[in-house]
Amino acid sequence: MSKTIKALAWFLAVLVLPLLLGAWRDITGDTINPRHVERLKDGVTTKHEVLLYFGQPQEVERTPEGPIFKYTSYKDAPATTSSAERKPEVESQHQSSQFFMDEEKKVKKVPVKKQGKIPKSTLIIRFKPDGETMLSHEYREF
Repeated sequence: MSKTIKALAWFLAVLVLPLLLGAWRDITGDTINPRHVERLKDGVTTKHEVLLYFGQPQEVERTPEGPIFKYTSYKDAPATTSSAERKPEVESQHQSSQFFMDEEKKVKKVPVKKQGKIPKSTLIIRFKPDGETMLSHEYREF
């Protein structure tokens, strides 16, 4: 009987441990906590602190100026039920601009809302050439 209890305890620990460590954020797509973004201080915050607040980034870009961490948080897109409801949405998208220019003067396509997940917010963190201290950050909510 005690072997069964120990096995059950290990099984539950394996299931619960990822939730306790914050894996639930990755599963739900909610990886950017705005309260943690408020704690970021350009030129002061370390790479270790960023990893503690937000976990591993979804994308890392290595540049001569230093690494860039990119995080994206997602939310559920509203589902459309009929083609009659979808048609005005499509027409309004064609009437308005389908592109926007970001802070880096790059033209990007506006995310189209459809069933599934759409971006909720993005966080871009640039580090100094030493790769340990944060140079700047950019947080945007959609």
